[in-house]
Amino acid sequence: MTNLFIDASKRIFMGNLNFKIKPILTAGVFFSRRVLLALMAISFALACWGGYQSWVAVDRNRQMAMLQHELEHDRSEIQRLHDALDIEQQKVALLASRLGLVQARLARLDVLGQQLVESARLDEREFDFGRLPSIGGPKPVTFSHSYSQDYLTGMLDQVEGKVEVLDADLSVLDFLLTQKQTKEQARPHLWPTQGGWISSRFGLRADPFTGLPAPHKGVDIANAAGAPVLAAARGVVVFAGKMTDFGYMVDVDHGYGFVTRYGHLSELNVHPGDILEEGAVLGKIGTSGRSTGPHLHFEVHRYGQAVDPAPFLSSRG
Repeated sequence: MTNLFIDASKRIFMGNLNFKIKPILTAGVFFSRRVLLALMAISFALACWGGYQSWVAVDRNRQMAMLQHELEHDRSEIQRLHDALDIEQQKVALLASRLGLVQARLARLDVLGQQLVESARLDEREFDFGRLPSIGGPKPVTFSHSYSQDYLTGMLDQVEGKVEVLDADLSVLDFLLTQKQTKEQARPHLWPTQGGWISSRFGLRADPFTGLPAPHKGVDIANAAGAPVLAAARGVVVFAGKMTDFGYMVDVDHGYGFVTRYGHLSELNVHPGDILEEGAVLGKIGTSGRSTGPHLHFEVHRYGQAVDPAPFLSSRG
């Protein structure tokens, strides 16, 4: 840049000098040496000033080009940041939407879980679906923007933790409820005939034929001949046939150690291996076997031992 300035100054100076001196010499006018030096000094000053102005113009153009380049770079950076901000805002919106859906599902699961606890009559303190999961840790940094991505991510972590606890609770509850319902279904509970009344109870009694004390392993339900005999609970027929003392008889295995026996029937409507729902008709009341009249001899066995049927029976059917 310095060489350029010097070369330009020389060219301007020599041009001005020739312009000033040539007319003077042609006219035959001779100036003093002082005047000539003054003219030369003025010409040199003008040449320097012109060179300086040229250098300033070149430098200004260079600076303008640099500024233009920086401006374009800044514009590109601003656009990149703007695009990145749009992407982050979309992520936050998606997180907010996801959080709302999860919270709605949790509210529904809370209600459903509470209904299951109440229907199963379980301890509400053990299955409290309103509680938060047990967690801990340092206090997080609070952000001024309530919908920042970090805030929503933290909220989702808490919600997911609650979902895991709730899912475990519901799994255990479902297992217990299934077990409870299956066991309740296996427990004899229906009155085993339509109508009738207990004519002889469980325990020691006077034998109706000999009058001597004898154990009675069930209850006798007197009823009209031909009245339907019903399964006291769901189960599988393990015996259906005729025996000396009970005449036509049916045994039903209900699981969980429960077996019921129905004796003195007039006819059988089932066969061994039949799967029965509670209330299914097994046969009809009669007086077959060792009997003084139409009635149903009903027994309940628990793990092979005869027990009093009265606590298992609902009110008279």
